[in-house]
Amino acid sequence: MRVHTDTGKCVAAGVCVLAAPDVFDQDDDGLVVVLDDSPPSERREVVLDAAARCPAAVIHLTADA
Repeated sequence: MRVHTDTGKCVAAGVCVLAAPDVFDQDDDGLVVVLDDSPPSERREVVLDAAARCPAAVIHLTADA
């Protein structure tokens, strides 16, 4: 799984950080920062949860190539 974000549309809600703090963080403006763009498979569910909870829908997941 690969994690991609559209920072330009981020609303700085921070729910991604709450759901998966080892994968996401926020910069000084509160915008999403991806700490691990290829998290291990055991983190899949929390990353999917973070993506589903994002109010701006800026977290996108793709399959590893």
